[in-house]
Amino acid sequence: MGEMRHEGEPHSAGFDLRPFYQVFFDEAGENLEAMEQRLLQLDPAAADEEALNAIFRCAHSVKGGAATFGFDDVAALTHEMETLLDRLRRRERMPTATMVDLLLTAGDALKGQLARHQAGGAGDVPDTQALRASIRALADGDVPRPLEAPSTVVAPEAVARSRGATPATRVLAMVVGPLEDLTAVSGLVELFQEIGGLGTIEPLDGGHAADGMRRFKLVTGSSDEELLDLFGFHVAREDVRLEPLGPGHGFFAGAPGAPDASSHATESATESLTDPAAALAVRAGVAPPPARAATAVVPAGAPESSTLRVSVEKVDQLINLVGELVITQAMLAQAAAGVDSVLRQQLVAGLADLERHTRDLRQSVMSIRMIPMSVVFSRFPRMLRELTTKLGKKVEFVTRGEATELDKGMVEKIIDPLTHLVRNSCDHGLEEPAARRAAGKPEAGTLTLAASHQGGQVVIEVHDDGRGLDRGALLAKAREKGLAAPDTLADSEVWNLIFAPGFSTAEVVTDVSGRGVGLDVVMKNITALGGTVEIESAEGWGMAVRVRLPLTLAIMDGMSVAVGSECYILPLSSVIESFQVQPDTIRTIGGTGRVVRVRGEYMPVVALDEVFDVPRFGQPGGGAVVVVVEADGHRAALLVDELLGQQQVVVKNLEANYRRIAGVSGATIMGDGHVALILDAGALARRSRH
Repeated sequence: MGEMRHEGEPHSAGFDLRPFYQVFFDEAGENLEAMEQRLLQLDPAAADEEALNAIFRCAHSVKGGAATFGFDDVAALTHEMETLLDRLRRRERMPTATMVDLLLTAGDALKGQLARHQAGGAGDVPDTQALRASIRALADGDVPRPLEAPSTVVAPEAVARSRGATPATRVLAMVVGPLEDLTAVSGLVELFQEIGGLGTIEPLDGGHAADGMRRFKLVTGSSDEELLDLFGFHVAREDVRLEPLGPGHGFFAGAPGAPDASSHATESATESLTDPAAALAVRAGVAPPPARAATAVVPAGAPESSTLRVSVEKVDQLINLVGELVITQAMLAQAAAGVDSVLRQQLVAGLADLERHTRDLRQSVMSIRMIPMSVVFSRFPRMLRELTTKLGKKVEFVTRGEATELDKGMVEKIIDPLTHLVRNSCDHGLEEPAARRAAGKPEAGTLTLAASHQGGQVVIEVHDDGRGLDRGALLAKAREKGLAAPDTLADSEVWNLIFAPGFSTAEVVTDVSGRGVGLDVVMKNITALGGTVEIESAEGWGMAVRVRLPLTLAIMDGMSVAVGSECYILPLSSVIESFQVQPDTIRTIGGTGRVVRVRGEYMPVVALDEVFDVPRFGQPGGGAVVVVVEADGHRAALLVDELLGQQQVVVKNLEANYRRIAGVSGATIMGDGHVALILDAGALARRSRH
């Protein structure tokens, strides 16, 4: 048998595993993320048995896949992790904070190894020899040596010897079938022979199938689960049965990777082990008695996969097609507007059904790209754990609104700004335990991440109960940097000074912060997304940073309004109400500003004909209809000529095809083929305040 391939190269003699690489990388990434989250939640003083079992299963899954594909470095490291976790779950060792830290470090190393293999082996080979030695020492009950700089790269032969094979060598009978297509079995044999270190395989039936059944003899040190994972690439797991072939070849008690003694699989194996008739039947190539037939080992309570991985490009293509369908449906609806509903009753009913089904299809397709904010929030517990250790602070991390959904494209772009905000709160906002005690606060500060939907926007808040912003210090620092900072500035304007490039009040530059780089990037990135940032602060009590992002989806519900000969679209989520007004009810204040009174409340008026310089054919300077919109927590009254109706619109990026226009967030194609601009309710509301 040859050595295992170190770089995960495809097998040359017959079977190519490359088509399955991406599936393995995706599943390994999910397992490592799940393992990290469970380790962060683990309480070493009162470790839950189910939590330890779950962490063990994650490491075991990564190890099995890595061994299958020939990624020896990944298999070697996960083997040591698996040994330690196995002794923890068997209560042979007690969990400690050192073990958790070391396992987290090993998880990071595994991510680096997998990234390197995914890139085709590019980059330096990371040396994990010291890390594996430390994990092995903890598993043996010794004190691990401190991790030092990498020395030499482990030879592939040594890695192959240390990978996850169990110490016990077993002789198994493998029964496959019944199968309609027996060609898959030949590929299975080639796969087993190509992977070094698994053992040997030979047919028990002389290479002939009886009733679609094939039988083989395996001499291997791998566990049943690893073998079933391997064979599952060719045939369904339920079509493969593994049985001990003769007495004395099962796992010895306590061997790493051995099936749980309490599982049904072990009981079944024990029965088959002591049944000479079944063993003789297998040797003879005859199906064993049904009562003694072993079944494939499946973890108890393992749910069937209910997800399907689809590339983002395919989802985007589907969304674009649904967008074109929406435009076509709008054109048909407009063309049929003059049809006699009595004479063409079936046509009208069919168009109504088409509109309803198109709306349902649009909502279903758009939900595919929506991702809960929990995906973003889950990144921060690990970062805070390391950051607070480095800064010597105690932080209680609280999240709210994890189920709030945001478009996938927006989620990917908001991670970096939120990371800067969280680091800033932890470093600058929250005080050291001694300072908090002196101020009458709990030693542990509270850092809160919250997400919610408000008026068609997603609001993400980063709040801490730390020292807050010092107005005097900010003004002094701004003047030192030559910024215009008079004492008459409002609080909100003073708080916004922290977003100036190179602005920092830290006296000492550390590897965490102090160079004035970070918050200016936050403002730049969020503004590029069409969002806004608001700050609230109370000195000595903490500060809150609110990020408001638009739900920039490809299709949305809109209200079409007419201004002169032009048609504009208002996002329906921002529209509060609409009503007719008389020109004399609009009052002028300050010479230029106008307000309208609505149920005892005065609202600023924005005349769209003046904003977009639209020639009017009726009464100049005002409209007969007012549409009240709300954005950024403020309301404004928009003057229009007519309400045309409510409809679904497909959002087209205007900036990418033309240029950015103030007050306009995009464009759409109407049912008659004309282009209508989609108005930015937030920009119009801000314009009304000025």
